[in-house]
Amino acid sequence: MAVITDNLNIMSNDALITPEQLKQEMPLAGAAMDSVRSGRETIFSILDRKDPRLFAIVGPCSIHDTDAAMDYARRLKELAEKVQDSLFIVMRVYFEKPRTSIGWKGLINDPYLDDSFKIEEGLRKGRKLLLDIDELGLPTSTEALDPISPQYLQDLIAWSAIGARTTESQTHREMSSGLSSAVGFKNGTDGGLTVAVNAMQSVSSPHRFLGINSRGQVSVVTTKGNPYAHVVLRGGSNGPNYNSDHIAQCERALADGGVSSNIVIDCSHANSSKNPDVQPLVLKDVTHQILEGNTSIIGIMLESFIHAGNQAIPEDLDKLKYGVSVTDACMDWETTEQSLLEMAERLKDVLTKR
Repeated sequence: MAVITDNLNIMSNDALITPEQLKQEMPLAGAAMDSVRSGRETIFSILDRKDPRLFAIVGPCSIHDTDAAMDYARRLKELAEKVQDSLFIVMRVYFEKPRTSIGWKGLINDPYLDDSFKIEEGLRKGRKLLLDIDELGLPTSTEALDPISPQYLQDLIAWSAIGARTTESQTHREMSSGLSSAVGFKNGTDGGLTVAVNAMQSVSSPHRFLGINSRGQVSVVTTKGNPYAHVVLRGGSNGPNYNSDHIAQCERALADGGVSSNIVIDCSHANSSKNPDVQPLVLKDVTHQILEGNTSIIGIMLESFIHAGNQAIPEDLDKLKYGVSVTDACMDWETTEQSLLEMAERLKDVLTKR
């Protein structure tokens, strides 16, 4: 009798639709393609200091309801037009949630929030939502958490993030070196900058690694390197890291590492102690630093949804509250709108002089 030594803990292994098939089923064209192209080019121009505006990554902690996400996107598009002289707004559309232990892993992994893990349907839902938002003329951003999913979705993304838990991962650094969008690396969960600086050094170089191609085949991926990597400060276990002293320390670390001096401030996570009421205060502090002469901050992030706070996923999904996050707590729409309108107004005469 043959001894089996592989796949001992694998219950099943089901083939997915290929990236090529999904893109043929839901092609990028027209207004959506224009939104992706112009969104990426604008962010590149901001990072190159050719466009004096800030870019703002704004949206829910994670997407669990595509109807509510589109409701939010329409509101955000209207706001984007009001603040466009100072801020270039990109919607945060996060589908995958990194977990310290267990919990809901996001729309792609579990689109029905019931542990059914219908991942192929999650990919379809995710791609459809991104297309719909891009067609509004609102560019999108996401966290590149799974090294496979970018083949399915990255053509729709204007800006990508690598989270604090994965910035140190060589797999994610290699993957990011081939992303078509600019990519922001968050500082480590302890607040340290070394992992982000190392990641930025790595991602600018060519890499070769195992991945999949558009036909879903395992392949050797060869990248050119991504010239648009930058740091995202999100605080850490030692507390926030957005004030002027922290920014100065970050500027020195980036200079010593020979990497981009561009800094994005995440106003949520540890910078707000995960209290959404603190996010507007962080935003005001960032605005004040720019008014006082800061030139390194080129972007901000906000976790925002239609209604404030968050909720646990109930067993009876009919009891889910509309427009309320099921992961980290978010600031509500009214506060988001007021905060960004105020920031844009205060900075409108300053940014062009930086």
